[in-house]
Amino acid sequence: MDEFLEELPQRAREKHAENKKFFAKLKKKPPKDLDYVMQELHEEEFRRTDCLACANCCKTTGPLFTNADIERIAKHFRMKPSQFIDRYLRIDEENDHVLQEVPCTFLGADNYCSIYEVRPKACREFPHTDRKKFQQISNLTLKNVAICPAAFNIVEAMKKSIKI
Repeated sequence: MDEFLEELPQRAREKHAENKKFFAKLKKKPPKDLDYVMQELHEEEFRRTDCLACANCCKTTGPLFTNADIERIAKHFRMKPSQFIDRYLRIDEENDHVLQEVPCTFLGADNYCSIYEVRPKACREFPHTDRKKFQQISNLTLKNVAICPAAFNIVEAMKKSIKI
């Protein structure tokens, strides 16, 4: 896994133009069964992929925290939402709440998340490859293939199975 992770950003750069072209076509004319196909590809990949062996998403990027996330996690810590924000979050250039620093504060040395049961929505849904109307998040997916080996593999499988 370590070797694949090391090569992932370079492999993603090499595939970027091809992926961008594929997603542009997909956006213009998504297949009727796209959501079904993506669900299948996602499930197939995650039968092979162990996120705990990787955790690259937690080590290199941070999620956006919605107000609902902040409320839920603050309650978990028995804190006021404002205390949680002051202690762990900052406002980014797009005016979103994000972690003050990466790797994620809640990531343990064993790659386990200490707030897994109450983790942010963005973490629960990452890498978003089983999302409905998948074609609408192509820009996000182009970024995620450089971070997540599973997302990279899913996009490669997509290009083989979806003819556009």
